[in-house]
Amino acid sequence: MTTSPTRPLPAVQLRVPTDEDAHAWYRIFNDRDVMEFLGGPAEPSLYEEMTARQRMHDARLGFCLWTLLDADGEVIGFAGAQPWPAEKGWGPVGEIEIGWRLGRAAWGRGYAYAAALATVERLREAGPSRVVAMIDARNARSVAVAERLGMTLAEEFPNPVGDLSRRYELTLPHVADVAALPDVAALPAPRA
Repeated sequence: MTTSPTRPLPAVQLRVPTDEDAHAWYRIFNDRDVMEFLGGPAEPSLYEEMTARQRMHDARLGFCLWTLLDADGEVIGFAGAQPWPAEKGWGPVGEIEIGWRLGRAAWGRGYAYAAALATVERLREAGPSRVVAMIDARNARSVAVAERLGMTLAEEFPNPVGDLSRRYELTLPHVADVAALPDVAALPAPRA
C-alpha cells in the first residue's frame, strides 16, 4: 500500500463489473451530489448497459471501468479506463479515458486516488501509452485526483451543455520503464 506522511491510502480492489454491480452502482450513484457534474441521477437500465459494455471492454482491451471495492469487499464505486465513446460527438474521441466515480459515503477517504493509482498500474501492463481524463471544471475533487496523479491540463472547452470541461493527459511509461520512476511514497500527501 502506498502511504503518505499524513495517512496511508486505503486498500482497494478492482474487479470486472458483474450483473449485480449494475444494481449496486445504481444504488450508490442515485444521489444528486454524486451525479452533480454528470447530468443528475440515471435510470437502472443505464448501469445494466454500462456494466455489460465494461465486461466487453475488459475482454477485448484488458481494461475497463472496474467495480471498486473497499477492504471489506463492499462496492463503493468504479474506477478504470475505457475508450471515449464516438457517439458522444464531442471530447477526445479515440482516446482512452481514465475515470472514477464513488458513492458519497466513500468521499474524502483517499479511495479515488488509491483506485486511480491501481488503474494506472493495470494500464501500464495493458499497453496504452497515454490516457486522458475529462473533468467538469467545477468538480474540484476530481481535478485534485487528476493533478495528484500527475496528469497535466491539456485543454479547456465548453461541453455540449455549455459547462467548462477540462481534458487532462498522462503519459504511461512502459512496464520496463516504471523502475525508473520516483518512489510513489514521495508523492504529495492528500489534502485533509
